Amino acid sequence: MIRVLILCTHNSARSQMAEALTREAARRLNFALDVHSAGTEATRVKDEARTVMQEVGLSLDAQTSKTLWDVPDAQNFDYVITVCDSAAEACPVYPGNTHRLHYPFTDPSGGSLERWRAVRGQLRVQFDAFVGALAEGQPVPASYEDSPAVPAL
Repeated sequence: MIRVLILCTHNSARSQMAEALTREAARRLNFALDVHSAGTEATRVKDEARTVMQEVGLSLDAQTSKTLWDVPDAQNFDYVITVCDSAAEACPVYPGNTHRLHYPFTDPSGGSLERWRAVRGQLRVQFDAFVGALAEGQPVPASYEDSPAVPAL
């Protein structure tokens, strides 16, 4: 089974939403993935993230903010994807078999629910493309810019 880690700074918003969306994309495609999210620091899952994910039928209720070292087998991932620049800079070195990707997204924190929804939409497009490529045995998008039709904020 392919293991995926989505990493952000606080594991409170973007990485949490991306984790749920990636799991959902894999479920829709009947493709087995082991998906986790973490932060370089742990805080809490933001209420706005819970709200906008519930709007699309995905619950973050069982998810908690955690650090990389709270994730099972933290050094054994096929893909480590950072979704913010500071996490990309702080991301530890992984063994040679791990593919590191950087898909930066705007931090919706402090913004309106519309901003949160826009980021959720971008994450959905990006991680649908990622999972779709894996499921089809195709190369995954190397960067955010290489993904098809990611809507602007």
